[in-house]
Amino acid sequence: MDPLSQGAVGAAFAQSTANKKNIFKISVIGFLAGLAPDLDILIKSSTDPILFLEYHRQFTHSLFFIPFGSLIVALMLFPFFKSSMSIKTVYYASLLGYATHGLLDTCTSYGTQLFWPFSNERVTWNNISIVDPLFTIPVVILVVIAIKTNKKIFSFFSIGWIIFYLSLGFIQYERALLAAVELAQVRGHSPERLTLKPSFGNLILWKSIYQHKETFYVDAIRAAQSSTWCTGESIRVFDYQYHLPNLEKESQQKKDIERFRWFSQDYLGYDKERNIVTDVRYSMIPNQIASMWGLMIDEQRGVNDHAIWWTSRSLDQSQIDLFKNMLKGRNCGNSTI
Repeated sequence: MDPLSQGAVGAAFAQSTANKKNIFKISVIGFLAGLAPDLDILIKSSTDPILFLEYHRQFTHSLFFIPFGSLIVALMLFPFFKSSMSIKTVYYASLLGYATHGLLDTCTSYGTQLFWPFSNERVTWNNISIVDPLFTIPVVILVVIAIKTNKKIFSFFSIGWIIFYLSLGFIQYERALLAAVELAQVRGHSPERLTLKPSFGNLILWKSIYQHKETFYVDAIRAAQSSTWCTGESIRVFDYQYHLPNLEKESQQKKDIERFRWFSQDYLGYDKERNIVTDVRYSMIPNQIASMWGLMIDEQRGVNDHAIWWTSRSLDQSQIDLFKNMLKGRNCGNSTI
């Protein structure tokens, strides 16, 4: 999730063990420890543009690395707090803050290697958006109140909100899933795979992607008082023979595509106009296929040349209005269940 959410959640859990004399300091430790796992973004290469995909949310986010990551954070922070706290206290606060990070990231759809080094599976629970102000703002407010009042009861209120909101996300996921499956059945499809993710900043509007034969179908599901379909677009599943028949089998670009396939959990499409292998899971508008990132492929490049990493996250006013109307239910009138 976004850094503010990670830090605030880390601070909330660390605060729960504080006393009136050290609640501010414990909050700072928890906040920084909650941020620390994302230092893996520094692992990147100027020659390999997608190396960061392999290492972001890898070992620093693993359950098995938590004691070691927490210890590193504690050792780095202890010199600043040694006059008022023991190393044991600093470590315990670091442990609680650090431990929240990987689990919170796993709640999103990006994928987290939660069980590294025993598995490189990118675990996704898909019950919250990567950025969700309705989740984050109450957590921040309650953490600040706890510091201002020196009362950690507000830390427990914050933790209660975190648990409630994430639980609500699971409930909304199940509701959207039922609607997505019914939509596929109405079309006469038997989904080979189906995934759901909340759209930006809310738990009401969800993106549904399922595969039927050689096609991905992308729709939006609005799960409010009732569940409504917002039918969308479709795209052919990426296939070397169909999309890139002339790409060298041993080329670095093909190796990069396979690395990208692992990252995207095999939800690969292809943008013919720009020669981009795309991640179908992500788009700015939930019932559209216009991807936010991908690999730009040039079959004329050398066999040892990497693919080019491509991103696009811009929205014009018409798209913003479309998203707002869809969120309000104005563009989702195809069916209600």
